[in-house]
Amino acid sequence: MFSDIPVTDLTRLTLTEAREGLKAKQFSATELAKAHIAAVEQARALNAYVLETPEHALKQAAASDEKLAKGDAGPLEGLPLGIKDLFATKGVRTTACSRILGNFVPPYESTVSSQLWRDGAVMLGKLNNDEFAMGSSNESSAFGPVVNPWRRAQSSAKLVPGGSSGGSAAAVAAHLCLAATATDTGGSIRQPAAFTGTVGIKPTYGRCSRWGIIAYASSLDQAGPIGKTVRDCAVMLRSMAGHDPKDTTCVDRPVPDYEASVGRSVKGMRIGIPKEYRLEGLNAEIDALWQQGIDWLKAAGAEIVEISLPHAKYALPAYYIVAPAEASSNLARYDGVRYGLREQGRDIVEMYEKTRAAGFGAEVRRRIMIGTYVLSSGYYDAYYLRAQKVRTLLKRDFEQVYDQGIDAVLTPATPSSAFGIGEQGSSDPVEMYLNDVFTVTVNMAGLPGISVPAGLDSQGLPLGLQLIGRPFDEETLFSLGQVIEEAAGRFPVGERWWA
Repeated sequence: MFSDIPVTDLTRLTLTEAREGLKAKQFSATELAKAHIAAVEQARALNAYVLETPEHALKQAAASDEKLAKGDAGPLEGLPLGIKDLFATKGVRTTACSRILGNFVPPYESTVSSQLWRDGAVMLGKLNNDEFAMGSSNESSAFGPVVNPWRRAQSSAKLVPGGSSGGSAAAVAAHLCLAATATDTGGSIRQPAAFTGTVGIKPTYGRCSRWGIIAYASSLDQAGPIGKTVRDCAVMLRSMAGHDPKDTTCVDRPVPDYEASVGRSVKGMRIGIPKEYRLEGLNAEIDALWQQGIDWLKAAGAEIVEISLPHAKYALPAYYIVAPAEASSNLARYDGVRYGLREQGRDIVEMYEKTRAAGFGAEVRRRIMIGTYVLSSGYYDAYYLRAQKVRTLLKRDFEQVYDQGIDAVLTPATPSSAFGIGEQGSSDPVEMYLNDVFTVTVNMAGLPGISVPAGLDSQGLPLGLQLIGRPFDEETLFSLGQVIEEAAGRFPVGERWWA
């Protein structure tokens, strides 16, 4: 299958194809790493990587070749990955793409990335993201915006890859890694996946450890993979998930063999279609795609049921109270005293003020101020407490739907395809926040959600469908996601215009 593949085209393989090729000794882990290192070097115009680690990758690949030769390979042995710059990597600069962390080099490894290295994966470098994961377009990074490898038909305008995991999604779509780690606080895995024709899954809250991941909103943040296919994400999640005593929110329950659920029959499954997601003014192409997804699942033997999530319309405003409130608390630690950037001042208060003003970008400062405001005396009950009550009602909506025998919920992933860099949010941040309208409900309720590419719009840009599952039932999402992938086909980027 692989013997005729030139080394330069090894990057076109999916993660599972590369795994099988390594096992069959069609190529070595070192050859695979070198092909990806060359692709990364040629794609710097996309700004997907904020730090390349080729020497580290080759060292890991050489160790993988030894293990493969001995027949002692791990589940991800020799497979080159990109790591979002929110995951602490021991001895390798980690900044959350913020000036305030400067050249911070952690002396520890995040639990998720340590499990990837345990299973034999190879690190190509650190991937760009919105500063502290705050954004829906990857334009707030201190390293500059990521450029989506997709372009509109007959246009060379630069498009966003979505956020905050824009570097992860762009790198996977442009074949700059076989898969990537990402995080999702309000849609930051699923929205970029939809914008780039890749697959992304946000697991159930507590499925993956948050230890060693730079925090944005601790009750919402969750790690997950972005891959080229549903199967690739299933393979990645098995290594990323698992109990961690260092994270008290991480659930102690066995990790299933997610890959075994890919291709499983979905006959008899009941799929909910929430009427509240049919928003006024919903893009006609998105609506048509949603109907197409319904037809595909019906053809595969699933039963389609209209459902109601009456509090879904309050999810977005509640999210933009809860998330900034937690951010204002989490980001208080960046003060110029212990690590990262320090600006000099006449006294400690002025040093704090100057450091935080210089270190945080505009979007992060905005969210810290919103969060501090809603937590302040006199406003806590009016905003934060009310938002938490909405969150409880939202969670109850989903529980009632699942109690009625619904196996998963199908919705659009985003309200549009990828937009141009600088096109949204420059004068009105709310315009940018509306990109999360279909995704934030999943985080607020702590549920798993997957985005699968399902078609192209009239401009030739990818669109995704989202499946929302029961708590800790990612397996059903992989089964249903595979049905959509097989019906729609895959959507690889065509021309490598950046090389």
